[in-house]
Amino acid sequence: MKFKSLFFFTITFIVFLGAPTLAQQSMPNVNIKTLEGKSVNIQSLVGKGHPVLVTFWATWCTPCKKEMDAINEVYEDWKEDYGVEVIAITIDNIRALSKVKPMVAQKGWEFQVLSDSKQTLQTALNFQTIPQSFLIDGKGHIVYSHNGYAPGDEYNMEDEIKKLKG
Repeated sequence: MKFKSLFFFTITFIVFLGAPTLAQQSMPNVNIKTLEGKSVNIQSLVGKGHPVLVTFWATWCTPCKKEMDAINEVYEDWKEDYGVEVIAITIDNIRALSKVKPMVAQKGWEFQVLSDSKQTLQTALNFQTIPQSFLIDGKGHIVYSHNGYAPGDEYNMEDEIKKLKG
């Protein structure tokens, strides 16, 4: 019995020490693209003294579009109240990418939209399902993550954004 307890404690200790917390994790050093095809490093867009909400989506993802619509409704208030910036990153492949600009225009989304068509950033952040959101603090650290969408999730995100303001 002692061996089982010691083994469990040792494994738990190793996992605890080896697992980075979200507060310690920064955005990876990965290039993605603007909708015009220009390469941009995601690290150049975060860590500039204000919070950034990075949310991943796709044109075929109904919950993603609902989340983006909901965020768009509160985005101006978030910018004014918390100084937050929203960056929406589509994971649509090259073939579907032509649908992104028209959808953004039709929806009237006011935030920056980028493309991770090769899923390089998605792979580096190690997630599978969308929508997936990451809240980045002013120093560039991931402090909160959320996947999926249900109506009202944007208010939970706002609560997390408020925490960064102090």
